[in-house]
Amino acid sequence: MTAHATRSAEGKRGSPLEAAGLTPQRAVHWNLGPPALYEHAARRGEGVIVEGGAFCAVTAPHTGRSPNDKFLVREPSSGGEIAWGRVNQPLAPEHFERLKAATLAHLAAQELFVRDLFTGADPNHRFGMRFVTPSAWYALFVYNMFLRPTASDLASFTPAWTVLHAPELHADPALHGTHSGTFIVIHFAQRTILIGGTRYAGELKKSVFTILNYLLPKRGVLPMHCSANLGRTGDASLFFGLSGTGKTTLSADPERALIGDDEHGWSDLGVFNFEGGCYAKVIRLSREGEPEIFAATRMFGTVLENVVVDPRTRAIDLDSADITENTRASYPIHYVPNHVPGGMGGHPSHVVFLTCDAYGVLPPLARLSPAQAMYHFLSGYTAKVAGTERGVTEPKATFSACFGAPFLPLSPNVYASLLGEKIAQHGVQCWLVNTGWSGGPYGVGERIRLGLTRAMVRAALAGTLDRTPTAPEPVFGLEVPLQVPGIPDNLLLPRGTWSDPAAYDAQAARLGQMFRHNFEQFRDQVHAAVREAGPRSAPP
Repeated sequence: MTAHATRSAEGKRGSPLEAAGLTPQRAVHWNLGPPALYEHAARRGEGVIVEGGAFCAVTAPHTGRSPNDKFLVREPSSGGEIAWGRVNQPLAPEHFERLKAATLAHLAAQELFVRDLFTGADPNHRFGMRFVTPSAWYALFVYNMFLRPTASDLASFTPAWTVLHAPELHADPALHGTHSGTFIVIHFAQRTILIGGTRYAGELKKSVFTILNYLLPKRGVLPMHCSANLGRTGDASLFFGLSGTGKTTLSADPERALIGDDEHGWSDLGVFNFEGGCYAKVIRLSREGEPEIFAATRMFGTVLENVVVDPRTRAIDLDSADITENTRASYPIHYVPNHVPGGMGGHPSHVVFLTCDAYGVLPPLARLSPAQAMYHFLSGYTAKVAGTERGVTEPKATFSACFGAPFLPLSPNVYASLLGEKIAQHGVQCWLVNTGWSGGPYGVGERIRLGLTRAMVRAALAGTLDRTPTAPEPVFGLEVPLQVPGIPDNLLLPRGTWSDPAAYDAQAARLGQMFRHNFEQFRDQVHAAVREAGPRSAPP
């Protein structure tokens, strides 16, 4: 692809930004490729080029998303469909107009980098996105993360959406209706996203995911927060899971080709990637455990976020959490050798729900009925080890509807209903996989080794377990295979791994109660079979 040259603010070619209300006063750089963006980022002091060739930027004080600062504009075209509440906070149109005017004025005074990209590998469900940012490294980030147009695509590119990115601009809550100086605001009618007051690049990626979660269900397409890969016989599999459950790791399997690591749609043609890149957590990443991601952290074009760098040698320290635990690497998907070039697969044969259960209750592998699949999809459960406070070892349960509640503008039941329809239509087998603890909770038991989890997942996806006898797990009613090749039989039924079965029963009953309490919000929206697919009130 040919990089477009810099265009002056006064030149004819600067006019496309006028449609967004933006009249730049300084240079505008259009659709530059990675080498040119590196040059500008280095010139502007936006970060450092590290050993191996990646570019590293620091986004402190924001080193993660700011969910309390995300808003949807309450306007007539979408207002009646949005599931308003803690996740989808409304912003008044007049507040949006003031904030947009402030954003446009701020950007007009900056040197700008514009990047035109696509989202959606399925050409029937593809949207043109125009990103306008005052920093070269953010233009490189979105270049990595989204689908890169060809030169001919760019010649006739018309954006469906515009993202105005002003990380150094802070909102005035009294004037703009925000909670703080940080803002992520989506206006569906104007097809505009405003982002400011935070340097964290992940906001660019997740704001686009949010709009797709609104637009695609109207077309009968299920948007999903999941990874996806393809077997040698062309069988597709999906992996749902919250952060830390192994979604990226397990989908990057050398025996299967990666469709994508995070965001996908399921259309009438099958599964397709929304993106053209990966955004992997790299804290304590090892060459042995995740060789493909590790290699990408040493490649030219990769963007590293908040990774500690030796100022003298420019060597990176992936083990250090001095800036944040949420260190990240953004790189094009073709940096993964075994990827699916077109970003599309057929209808999935298997869906895997991943959980890292730090309570040590759930089995490492269980087959789900369609009703159980719906129940666990709506629950979106994992349990993380408590924070870094000394002496605090009690796990913390997390429930995130559809494994992506922060990005769902519509009711979770909209997405669950679409999933249920597609599972039934295509005869999909669903599984629950626990990548967490066995033999007791965190601090007592041991975390299930990655090699064992990989072996179980491979056996499930290969159909090896289709006729394997199962036993019902007593609290959640899950069907647990009694034999998996290469896996110790005593690992499969969690109660037997605890030295004190009564302690397991008490812990399981406690976790079951957490599930039931969380699911109360969905009880009136689902069929009786789904309501009854959750944990029993007490073990039999």
